Amino acid sequence: MSEEKVVAVIMVGGPTKGTRFRPLSFNTPKPLIPLAGQPMIHHPISACKKISNLAQIFLIGFYEEREFALYVSSISNELKIPVRYLKEDKPHGSAGALYYFRDRIMEEKPVSAEAASQFGELIADPDTKELLHYTEKPETFVISCLVVSDFLSLVLDFVELIRFHFYPLDADIFKAIEGVYSQMRDTSSNYQLSSFGQFQSATRSVPADFVRLDQDILSPLAGKKQLYTYENKDFWEQIKTPGKSLKCSALYLAQFRETSPHLLASGDGTNKKPMIVGDVYIHPSVKLHPTAKIGPNVSISANVRVGPGVRLINCIILDDVEIKENAVVINSIIGWKSSIGKWSRVQASGEDNERLGITILGEAVTVEDEVAVIGSIVLQNKTLNVSVQEDIIL
Repeated sequence: MSEEKVVAVIMVGGPTKGTRFRPLSFNTPKPLIPLAGQPMIHHPISACKKISNLAQIFLIGFYEEREFALYVSSISNELKIPVRYLKEDKPHGSAGALYYFRDRIMEEKPVSAEAASQFGELIADPDTKELLHYTEKPETFVISCLVVSDFLSLVLDFVELIRFHFYPLDADIFKAIEGVYSQMRDTSSNYQLSSFGQFQSATRSVPADFVRLDQDILSPLAGKKQLYTYENKDFWEQIKTPGKSLKCSALYLAQFRETSPHLLASGDGTNKKPMIVGDVYIHPSVKLHPTAKIGPNVSISANVRVGPGVRLINCIILDDVEIKENAVVINSIIGWKSSIGKWSRVQASGEDNERLGITILGEAVTVEDEVAVIGSIVLQNKTLNVSVQEDIIL
């Protein structure tokens, strides 16, 4: 294998996305909302860390730089690999953003297309290291799993998916993007929609300089037999809504059993430890009363306080939440700095495809004692002193 460098690029979108993630995304960018105890973006970044010869990771989006500054600094120090956030001046699309920052991406002088074609492609599971597939000297290779590769860059389309799209690409991708831009300039409409784009044009408009990697670049390459896919047998899930994040958190927690068992909590209700059922992540700073019962599929973030007799099932509890004695939380996401009163109940059906199948409390919501919040969404800074069911509290 060549010792030349690999660069990873992760597309993180921007604030025009994530509106369906409200109220959680009002004050926190969607990629930084915790999933199984870590920001969503942390999971693909951690996967990238396992790539041989990884020189740098770029996050590209159009959030304000200050929103990512603290996380980028922290993760760079943790992984000992430079992680940079590059802010687009406006949304360019996944391919357009790649082209817009092509000079920055090429700073590390990653491997050339000529060098890449001299090697076969080994595809391995990022966690078990099991060899899954081998292709001899591919000219271009695009897959849906993590790759051990000597290609220019690993482009991850983060915005809508857990387990994401992984695109190992060489420098010729910039020529393909330039070709699409040329078509756009040459057509009277300033944009030549793909067949898939024509199908979607009735529901959304595409800006003239907006180029998408999957529809506008990769689909034509597939027709020319310049693109190949590898079918990933592992889990794959969209994460467009908070309800889906609860399902995805459970998937990652289950995966931790094989990949990171040290992250999972344990306890049998004895020796002053609470009862832990199934897969549960608990931040080290959490204060748990030993009579609480937690799990399955629960993620509890930093500085949470859980009182006596509390029952938590299939839920995400974000930073600085207080859950008082004998409260119950089921199929719910509890926002930062919220408070659940004594003998209160916050729950939902758990059907993540239903509009109110998951109860969501925004930041700094107070549920007073003996109040039930069932199948509802509550915006930030609200106080509930009466029970609500299947409602949206604005």
